[in-house]
Amino acid sequence: MIRRLLPLLLVGLFSAQAHAGLFDDDEARARINEIRKEFNARVDKLEASARAQLELANQIDQLKAEIARLRGENEVLSNDLANAIKRQKDFYVDLDNRLRKFESQAAAEATPAPAPAADPAAEARDYEAAIGMVRANKLKEAASGFTAFIRAYPNSSFQPNAHYWAASALYQLKDYAGAADYYNRLATQWPDDTRAPDALLGLANAQQGLNDLKASAKSLEKLVAKYPNSAPAQIAKQRLKK
Repeated sequence: MIRRLLPLLLVGLFSAQAHAGLFDDDEARARINEIRKEFNARVDKLEASARAQLELANQIDQLKAEIARLRGENEVLSNDLANAIKRQKDFYVDLDNRLRKFESQAAAEATPAPAPAADPAAEARDYEAAIGMVRANKLKEAASGFTAFIRAYPNSSFQPNAHYWAASALYQLKDYAGAADYYNRLATQWPDDTRAPDALLGLANAQQGLNDLKASAKSLEKLVAKYPNSAPAQIAKQRLKK
């Protein structure tokens, strides 16, 4: 639009100049060319500024989405830690009650009480320690802690969470193959877990890190189809549109 108005402006300017008799034909043409160059330069600057503003807006949108994801992870992390602490306290209360019962039986029967199993305490302790590494942003230690936890306690109720945090730590360490493996295990073995949609989104991210864009797109499509109302699905929809 601006460029279309240029000829009209130039004609008006030229007519005014010719009427006043201030310039001859050569001077008028030279002046018109000079004005045209200045005008085009200003238009180019305006277009470059518009492109820069659009790019900045896109970057801001991406940052907002990343901040929202990090806030969600922080809330879940806080919840996991609170659950681990509560589970540990409950275990110690139960352990204390059992010990009292065993002591009473031992006193009555004059026989030593059987030693209680220590696995639940170790399970809570190891999980809490790994969560602490995540909070301290010690990613290598967190990844090692959660992978060791997964091997040591295969029947633990914390297995889905442990897979998620192991994958998250490995992803941030740029071990995309390892992250994809744990994200995929979580999404496959515990599809009804609240972490499953996040696991599929993480899997797509890891596959993108491996430059497997076709697999990444399939993971996003699976996320949208299986968990259409989840927050990760909304992010997946936006990515698929692009």
